[in-house]
Amino acid sequence: MKNLKVLILIILFGLAVCGCRKENVDVEKAQTTEEKMRKEAVMGITIQWLGHASFRICYEDKIIYIDPWKMKESAGDATLVLVSHSHYDHYSQEDIAKVSAPDAKLIASADVIAKAKAGEAILPGLTVALDGIWLKAVAAYNPDKQFHPKGNNWVGFIIEIGSKRIYYAGDTDLTEEMKVLKDIDAALLPVGGTYTMNAKEAAEATMHIKPKLAIPYHWGDIIGGRNDAEQFAESAACEVKILAPGETVTIGQ
Repeated sequence: MKNLKVLILIILFGLAVCGCRKENVDVEKAQTTEEKMRKEAVMGITIQWLGHASFRICYEDKIIYIDPWKMKESAGDATLVLVSHSHYDHYSQEDIAKVSAPDAKLIASADVIAKAKAGEAILPGLTVALDGIWLKAVAAYNPDKQFHPKGNNWVGFIIEIGSKRIYYAGDTDLTEEMKVLKDIDAALLPVGGTYTMNAKEAAEATMHIKPKLAIPYHWGDIIGGRNDAEQFAESAACEVKILAPGETVTIGQ
């Protein structure tokens, strides 16, 4: 009987210790999340439009370039480069080299990786977890045009960084895959038409996605003009920020 009482006390003590440990882990996790949100509120996540379909996203020590093209300077600061597909105005090995730090990682559609002979391929619907960044590839295509066939498996990206979710659509029309996206803080959407959505279609996209902010791109070079961006801003179902090349907007403040 005495041994049984001792055993019961040991078990109860063990349960109490485990409970304390779990509580401590939960508290630490909550504190980490709260600290991250405080940092983000102070620092913010910076989104810079570099012209056409190129963006630079910065948060803490993470610098992401998307579809770098016609880069004027060799910044060499990218920790991650994302490329949506292999058309020349999105995949430029020269510009990737200009922006990349020595240890930069390249994640791109499979055809880009085949040409670059480096990096990691991603397909629509797949996710990649990196150090402090979560990526999901979203199908990018023209349902009724020949420029970007669905079968090519070209992509846009949902980029989760800090506590924010940024959607870069790639070269695409309004698709069923796009319509079901949720919890997007900033949507980067093409508005130039012909090869992608036009201003009206991009505005319709915001009605489905319901982002907090939208930034138009794919205008000002090759096709589309500022009037397309302005038309989009007038019709969109969210706040719109029209950037000039090189300008930035900060989210999370």
